[in-house]
Amino acid sequence: MVQKLVFIVSFFLILFSGACSPPSKSDITPANRNGIKPDEILIGSSLALGGHAGYLGTQMLQGAMSYIRYINEGGGIHNRKIKIIALDDKYNPTQCLYNTQKLIMESRVFALFCYVGTPTTVRIIPLVNEAKIPLVGMFTGANRLRHPVNRYLINIRASYYQETQAAVDLIVKKRHLDKVAVFYQYDEYGFDGLRGTEIALKKYGLIPVAKGSYIRGTLDVEAGLEKIIQSDAQAVVMIGTYDSCAKFINLARERGFSPLFHNVSFVGSKELARRLGPNGEGVIVTQVVPPPNFNNMAKPLPGVKEYISLLKKYYPDSKPSFVGLEGYLNARILAEGLKRAGKDITREKFIRAIESIHHYDLGIQNPLSFGKNDYQGLDNVYYTMIKNGKLVLIK
Repeated sequence: MVQKLVFIVSFFLILFSGACSPPSKSDITPANRNGIKPDEILIGSSLALGGHAGYLGTQMLQGAMSYIRYINEGGGIHNRKIKIIALDDKYNPTQCLYNTQKLIMESRVFALFCYVGTPTTVRIIPLVNEAKIPLVGMFTGANRLRHPVNRYLINIRASYYQETQAAVDLIVKKRHLDKVAVFYQYDEYGFDGLRGTEIALKKYGLIPVAKGSYIRGTLDVEAGLEKIIQSDAQAVVMIGTYDSCAKFINLARERGFSPLFHNVSFVGSKELARRLGPNGEGVIVTQVVPPPNFNNMAKPLPGVKEYISLLKKYYPDSKPSFVGLEGYLNARILAEGLKRAGKDITREKFIRAIESIHHYDLGIQNPLSFGKNDYQGLDNVYYTMIKNGKLVLIK
């Protein structure tokens, strides 16, 4: 009986001491290597593939997948193929939150990738922080994804503050117009663009002469248009999606109101131009990547050339677009980070690998750099104008 009692006590002492000992490296590593399989890396994406912003998500995904399929055909990264699990959120923040939870908890992806939109992406910041999961390449220039600095949020593109500053510089400094109105989507995206425009105008001692808005997912632009017409604005900075902005401009032209119209890159410029037709003549769109064509380039950019070639190979029915080129560049950085992180990759090693990318040549005459406390790779903003239904680069 005594021997039995000693055995039981010894068993629980061993069990207790094991529970209190620090976890081994093998206990820690698996949680940090979610989605890493011997021959595969799982990456999750929630983006608009349907609904009123479906064009944006579809173009973004096809651009990214063009490069990823190319990489996979060559053997992948360290003999692992990249597998993208893409879920449609229809540009709905609640659906995006649900999709992201599913990707992290059920699919157990290694990283998140190519999210589309400000209201959707800012909604998942708490999830990203809690899971300590990298999110790479968002199709949004929102300030909240850049400040405060968050090492899990890896931005490739320039911000909306940079785009609206460039727009105001063009309108006020180059075109000598001082009556500037703002038309914006009434949510995080629109508020961010509005704030950026107000900050830019303040540098010139100006404020918006009018502000008009519409509700996301609707085409109710009439009230905002009326307010802006009444202000006699000479220029309108527009922070919206292609459907609502196209309706606004078409209605304005019908009513004989033709100020200088400017849109930020998220609008989806190619689809905007298509919907405007002749009414698009002279509309300006700031971009965060160079034009995805060779029309007005003396020498084709290698990165653009590769994007067009890969898109034609893997998605022959799709046409090159600014959004698609951005997706392709996102995939380039994702792949480079995975490569630099090494075969024994963890999320922490991946983030440090991203931080190590300096003056990286993407073939677009705009070297990309990250670093500690710098999680935005590119800063250039390009001016384009719709001429004869096409987007043309202007100086």
